[in-house]
Amino acid sequence: MKIHLLGVPMDLGAGRRGVDMGPSAIRIAGVTERLRALGHMVQDEGDIPIKNPEQLKIRNEKLKYLPEIVRACTILAHKVEKIMHSGGFPLILGGDHSIAVGTMGGIAAHAQWSKKKVGVLWVDAHGDMNTDETSPSGNIHGMPLAASMGLGALELTSIGGDFRKIDPSNVVLIATRELDEGERKFIKQYSINVFTMEEIDKHGMAVVMVKALRKLRDVDLLHVSFDLDAVDPTVAPGVGTPVKGGLNYREAHLIMETLNENGKMTSLEVVEVNPILDNRNQSAEFAVELIQSAFGKKIL
Repeated sequence: MKIHLLGVPMDLGAGRRGVDMGPSAIRIAGVTERLRALGHMVQDEGDIPIKNPEQLKIRNEKLKYLPEIVRACTILAHKVEKIMHSGGFPLILGGDHSIAVGTMGGIAAHAQWSKKKVGVLWVDAHGDMNTDETSPSGNIHGMPLAASMGLGALELTSIGGDFRKIDPSNVVLIATRELDEGERKFIKQYSINVFTMEEIDKHGMAVVMVKALRKLRDVDLLHVSFDLDAVDPTVAPGVGTPVKGGLNYREAHLIMETLNENGKMTSLEVVEVNPILDNRNQSAEFAVELIQSAFGKKIL
């Protein structure tokens, strides 16, 4: 597989600093070397340049740092679209989860060009389905899935083209355990498929993944957006917004191993690694292990 590695060192969408160092931490953990050891071709496209908060002003408390996030995500969308047009696999390293607006914009633009249907598997403790009207914080990393479904500010929903990037019926959330009231309403209104941690506890990850992928069986392009805060802080302490009660080590790996066996994944982003909160790069090391599992590393 021809994997195109692309870093997006963004922390403008988050409520605390540090996730802008995520792409570097994942590279330091050896992502390129480990993927090449699995037999893949890896081309590192470098990082998208992004201004830091000290260079910017917040013009809208409901959409913090919107202009710079839109600029960076627009560049990201074009790069992702180009990678997919060439037959490559985009592996996007964040940065906070606001970058997913750009990733999804590029995937959806490619899907329109190739006349293919997009699905997304959103592995995250949070729903990321707020808008400027529902967000308690105004932090855009809580809005990318809503924006990709055409909800919220036009500046975000139009990245990659002025059309809805993903049909809500082709969205599946896994490991969800912290939702805002506005997100709960959207989930019910659009009948979005959600597998909470409670369901994983009751039925096991293997059963949940079978059900999740069955919901996505009719899509042509499967994007996987993995927020490391889906994992319990005891396993990955260095994340943007840690929440207790998350995936354990094996559950997280089983998601990625199952995706590899399924063979439908066409793009992957890993976000919210925060080295400031980490212990000797533990979370970035774990992120790389998960990426290896997604690209074919097996026990036997």
